[in-house]
Amino acid sequence: MHTLKGINPAYYRYAASASLIALIFLGVAWELWLAPLRPGGSWLVLKVLPLLLPLFGILHGRVYTYRWSTLLIWLYFTEGVVRAWSDMGLAATLGMLEVLLALVFFAAAALYTRNPERL
Repeated sequence: MHTLKGINPAYYRYAASASLIALIFLGVAWELWLAPLRPGGSWLVLKVLPLLLPLFGILHGRVYTYRWSTLLIWLYFTEGVVRAWSDMGLAATLGMLEVLLALVFFAAAALYTRNPERL
């Protein structure tokens, strides 16, 4: 079995926190200013609200929150894939960025929960 000895679990925690916060800011900026569905912004900005649910637990290193948020993040991964594939221009690029941030969050959260040194 592979162990993660020698890697400080704080790195995973920081990566998960940073990618979650970046996803929140990306979602707000995307739907209000960068590439909204309608000029002037869209109600789709509300899609970031579920990301606020795990934010407190992620920032405080709560393992249970890390575990269930890895399931939530796949919704944003899926949205990013669909928008990267179906949209054009800046919206497609933002979709790819959303996919990247979702994958970073998933990997960091999974590695944080699996790291025996965090205990």
